[in-house]
Amino acid sequence: MDDRDLHDLRAPIGVVGLATCLPSGRVTAAGIAAMTGGAWTEAAVREKLGIDEKTVAGPDDGAQEMGARAAAACLERAGVDPDEVDAILCIGDELREYPMTTSGIYIQERIGARRAWALDVMQKCSSFAAGVRLARGLMRSEPATRTVLLAGGYRNGDWIDYTNPRVSFMYNLAPGGGAILLRRGHPENHVVGVSLCSDGALSRLVVGRPGEPGAAGGTLEVTDQDEMRRLLAERSVPNFLRVVREALAEGGLSQADIGYLALLHMKRSGHREILAALGLSEERSIYLSRYGHVGQFDQILSLELAIAEGRVKPGDVVVGVGAGIGYSWGAVALRWGPPPGQPPRALGPRRERRRGPPGTNGTGARRLGLQSC
Repeated sequence: MDDRDLHDLRAPIGVVGLATCLPSGRVTAAGIAAMTGGAWTEAAVREKLGIDEKTVAGPDDGAQEMGARAAAACLERAGVDPDEVDAILCIGDELREYPMTTSGIYIQERIGARRAWALDVMQKCSSFAAGVRLARGLMRSEPATRTVLLAGGYRNGDWIDYTNPRVSFMYNLAPGGGAILLRRGHPENHVVGVSLCSDGALSRLVVGRPGEPGAAGGTLEVTDQDEMRRLLAERSVPNFLRVVREALAEGGLSQADIGYLALLHMKRSGHREILAALGLSEERSIYLSRYGHVGQFDQILSLELAIAEGRVKPGDVVVGVGAGIGYSWGAVALRWGPPPGQPPRALGPRRERRRGPPGTNGTGARRLGLQSC
């Protein structure tokens, strides 16, 4: 990389590395059906909700801690020292180990990013796109901000009551963490467009209701199921398509250029509807039926899986798209690999997830004193 690119505010911004952190615990479709008290069958959980199995958090899998583990793994995979990070944007969510603590600052301390400053960014399950847009703005406006780490963890599924049929569309919520490292002047994997939109008419149709004072936890609830269904049926898919097309258009591209769609987990019919509307075959995306919906980290997970499976190749246009209650929709368009005529650089091999008791391996997590995922 030419050092001059680091100081050029107009230089492209690229993905240097990415990683996820998923707990080892699992619950199957049969287990989820049992938790509903028989209201849902195993077949319906698989076929309608699109869940074969999903992650389950253990006692050491707090949201902040999973974000820190993912961040450490991301930096090691990228070959970047923590002291090279200028800013950390935590894109995790509200349910964390301790209320009122700042997750980004916790991650900063855990990974040893002594030079960085940290900020929490929260836009529910579209926080990935929101974080990329903010990171890009920082790097384009501040000469000293060259490298930004987006990281965080997700535990919103802790507030799901599986006996409440109104929240069945959120039975897929699953714990995990993710991280992605962006750098101004990086020679490949360039961000070519970002789009976000929000709709206040849906702002309080899904709410969290904390437990009684002194009690742990709470529940997620739908305040008006009929109105939510009506509005989402009318607006959700058009807004998904809008942000995808706007992100592509910013880079002078169209939906015909999409090579891979990193789409959040949703019911199978919705996934297929969006692929069909964009003219994509099912091979152009990975349906996360073995993982569930790890919130805003679905896009990082999907891209990580696609790279490992060889579905993303140099020159491909990758679009990561998500949506969050509130409601908001967001998309990030990437041109994967180097510019034409330049050889690609590897992000590093994807690590296998641990499948037994908590342990460590040779990742940056152990080097930094963190439990590995």
